[in-house]
Amino acid sequence: MRSVGRVLVICTGNVCRSPYLERRLRQLLEGQDVLVESAGTRALVGADIEPGSVAALEAVGADTRGFASRQLAPALLDAADIVITATQKHRAEAVALHPRALRKTFTLGELADLVRDADLVRDADLVGATDAPDPSASDPDTPWAAVVAEVARGRRGLHQARTAAESDIPDPYGRGSAAYDLMSTEIEAQLPVVVAALTPPARRPPS
Repeated sequence: MRSVGRVLVICTGNVCRSPYLERRLRQLLEGQDVLVESAGTRALVGADIEPGSVAALEAVGADTRGFASRQLAPALLDAADIVITATQKHRAEAVALHPRALRKTFTLGELADLVRDADLVRDADLVGATDAPDPSASDPDTPWAAVVAEVARGRRGLHQARTAAESDIPDPYGRGSAAYDLMSTEIEAQLPVVVAALTPPARRPPS
């Protein structure tokens, strides 16, 4: 089985949006060789997932146990194969903290747009998946998330970028159940295409 690699999800407090997305990605990528983590740009370190996000996760059967908020750090960004943020501001903050993360960091909506109609294997063979010499999607040692990130980066000029209002997932922290419903609805709208992209293709038969 080809490794998906390490996926890092970022929001502000790491108690609402990024935990929701982390646990849904874990659920939807179950059975894959993948590590999905999350962190906050101003994390409520050690805090559990907010009750509104817990309720939204439980409604779709996702596991909410064993969570503790943590602060975003350069080492987390460096280790990730792809970084997904809740807003454009989070993306900018992540890149400011670790500039080399620029090529692999996307808002959720941006990533969905960039990979929606991509032929990931073909495109990655053209642009390369890492900075290593002659990398390609056919190299089984390249984590698939790194392939996805490089293809998405190479397609940035092919789609009109979303505005922040169109791209950002609204923060429900400190608000009522309707805010959490809106958060989960907007995340769920983007998840199918992102999960499909992060799922490695079936191994090609020998030629």
